[in-house]
Amino acid sequence: HCAELGNPVPKEPVLFLKPTTSYLPEGKGPTRGPPGCTDLHHEIELGVVISGGGTNIPQESAMDHVGGYVLALDMTARDYQNIAKEKGIPWTWAKCFDTACPISEFVPKEKVSDPQDLNMWLKVNGEVRQKTNTNDMIFTVPYIISYISKMMTLEPGDLILTGTPMGVAGVQPNDQLEAEIEGVVAMKFTVGDKL
Repeated sequence: HCAELGNPVPKEPVLFLKPTTSYLPEGKGPTRGPPGCTDLHHEIELGVVISGGGTNIPQESAMDHVGGYVLALDMTARDYQNIAKEKGIPWTWAKCFDTACPISEFVPKEKVSDPQDLNMWLKVNGEVRQKTNTNDMIFTVPYIISYISKMMTLEPGDLILTGTPMGVAGVQPNDQLEAEIEGVVAMKFTVGDKL
């Protein structure tokens, strides 16, 4: 994904926050771009749900703080993000609009033997757009949890998205999005008109 956007591979995780109002559980309606958005993109990601909070969590015990997982889409207003990058300002309007984070049903940790070895894919109108294995992630789940917890306290219920593979692309109203972590969880969403 870094290469396709012309960005260098980060030496540290890139962090931004999404409000809970951006969450969109499956079956609760379509995902919608923000007003004025002309370039809404999909980004499939593994979501890690925190069960036990903490600060300065060591990598070695980070998985003890995981309650489970979700499949997530980090819907991004790419035109808004490009403007924010040019101005050197946060990506808030590009990432944090209502319905910007469609999520699957919760999957308990016990149902995933290794979060670093999961096949995931996303289809738009039946065409595969993104396909990956989580072993391609730049940073492992324990590293990400430990890294974040050095900056801010993690709390039960926090959801951490772990990054997207190549293949991000634009979507249009009425497009049908299907995504799956193979053998674990699947979800479907429709793209609606702008908010």
